[in-house]
Amino acid sequence: MGPVRVRFAPSPTGELHVGGARTALFNWLFARRFGGQFILRIEDTDQTRSREDLMTPIMDGLRWLGLQWDEGPDIGGPVGPYLQSRRLDLYRTYLRQLISAGKAYYCYCTPDELAEQRANARAAGQPYRYDRRCLYLTPEEQKHRLDEGRTPVVRLFVPDEGTVTVHDLIRGDVSFEKGLLDDFILVKSDGMPTYNFACVVDDHLMGITHVIRAEEHLSNTPKQMLLYEAFGWEMPAFAHVPMILAPDRTKLSKRHGAKGVGEYRQEGILAPALANYLALLGWSYDLSQEFFTLAQAAERFDITDVNKTAAIYNNDKLEWMNAAYIRTIPLEELAELALPFFRDAGLVPPEPSEAEMAYFRNVLGLMRERFRTLREAVETTGYFFVDEITVQPDAEARLKKDPGTPELLKQVSTLLSALPDWDSGSIEQACRGLIAQLNIKSGDLIHPLRAAVTGRTVGAGLFETMAVMGRNRTLAHIDQMLRVLAPQ
Repeated sequence: MGPVRVRFAPSPTGELHVGGARTALFNWLFARRFGGQFILRIEDTDQTRSREDLMTPIMDGLRWLGLQWDEGPDIGGPVGPYLQSRRLDLYRTYLRQLISAGKAYYCYCTPDELAEQRANARAAGQPYRYDRRCLYLTPEEQKHRLDEGRTPVVRLFVPDEGTVTVHDLIRGDVSFEKGLLDDFILVKSDGMPTYNFACVVDDHLMGITHVIRAEEHLSNTPKQMLLYEAFGWEMPAFAHVPMILAPDRTKLSKRHGAKGVGEYRQEGILAPALANYLALLGWSYDLSQEFFTLAQAAERFDITDVNKTAAIYNNDKLEWMNAAYIRTIPLEELAELALPFFRDAGLVPPEPSEAEMAYFRNVLGLMRERFRTLREAVETTGYFFVDEITVQPDAEARLKKDPGTPELLKQVSTLLSALPDWDSGSIEQACRGLIAQLNIKSGDLIHPLRAAVTGRTVGAGLFETMAVMGRNRTLAHIDQMLRVLAPQ
C-alpha cells in the first residue's frame, strides 16, 4: 500500500455523537501519526433519513474538535465528489461490471415473497438465506416480471462454501461462514446503492488504505471483502474500534450524560478537553499521563494499541477533565471562550469595553477553580455582574439566623464605605478590626457578610471576592440584604 489514507464517513441522519466523534478522532490521529491523509466523505444515499441540513453541524463539530480534513465535500480533492449522492453514475458503472461478469444478478422478488421465504425458514428451524429463485431467470422471465411492474434489486452471488476471515488490526482474525452471508443486496429497488456496495466502491476509488470504524460494522466487513474479491481489488486494512458503554455497561444514551458534540459545546465543554477525553476511551497515551494535546497524541497513536474491550463513558470524568483545562489555560483564552455564555445570559454587554473585559477576566481568574463548564461559570459567578442578587435558601437562612445581623451589616457597610484603599488586604484588615472591636468570632462576621455580598454560603475567599467585585457593587449587595432583613 501507498501512503496512509483514512476516511470518516458519517451519514447526515443525526448529530455527531460521542462514538462518531471518537471514530473520527482515531482516524485523524492515525493519519497524522503516519503522515497520511484524512478524508471526510458524507454517506447520504439513505433518501428516507439523510438530511442536507445536518451536514453542517457534523462538519462544524469536527472542526471545533480540531479534526480538519485534507479532502472533503467543502474543500474538494482529487477523488471527489465527496458526497455519495453525487457519485451515482460511478456506482452504476461498477454495478454493470459485476452483472456482466456473472457475479451479481437482478432479483425481482416482492417484499411479500421474501417475507414468505423467511417465515418458511423459521417454521423449518433454519436460518434464512435467500433461495436464489431469481438467479436463473431467463431474459423472457425477467421481462415478464418487469411487465408486471416489479422493480428489481441487484444481489451479489455469494458462494455457499468456505469462510471469509477479517484480519482486524485491533481484535485479530475473525472468521465468517460464507453460507451464512446470503446473496446480499447491492442496489435497492429505488436505484440507490446499499451501504456495503457504495462503501467499497468509494474506498477503492479514494485509495483508502485503512478502514477504521465502529465495532458495529464488523458484520459488514466480510460482505465488503467479498466485493473486493469480486472486483479483483486490493483490500484495505480493517480496524473496528470497541463500543462505548454506559457506566452500567448498557448501551450509551443521553440519560447517561452523553450528548452530541454540538451539545457539549453549548454546555461549555472545551474542545481540547473533549478531544483529550475521547482519545482515552479505548486508548491510553501512557500509564502515567492523562492530559495531552492532539499533536502529542498524534506522535504516539497507533490503531493497533486500541483496546479490544468496550470503553466506559463517564460524564463526571469528562467534566473533571474540563475543569482541569479551565484552571490551566491562559486567562485571556478562557475569557474569550466564556464571553458568549455571559453575553447570552445578559451579564456582559454585546460589545464590552476594555474596563468591562478587565473586570470579566478578574472575575474568571478568581473563580475558575469553582466551575467545571463555561455554562456553570455563569451560574457560579453571576452575582459579580448584577446589583440585585438572588439569595440562595441556605444563605437566606444564615442571614436570618441571628437577629443582630442587620446591625452588624450596617456597621460593616459604614466601615467599608470609608476605606481609603479598596483591595483585599485593606478589606480584611478593616473587617478583622471590627471583629476584635466587637469581641466576636471571625465566623460571626464573615459568614453573614458572605451571604449578604454573594447570596451564597460558599465561594472564593471573601475579601478577594469583595476586592474584585468593587466597592459600589459590594455595598449595593449589602444594602439589598438590609432591605430584605428590615422589619415589614
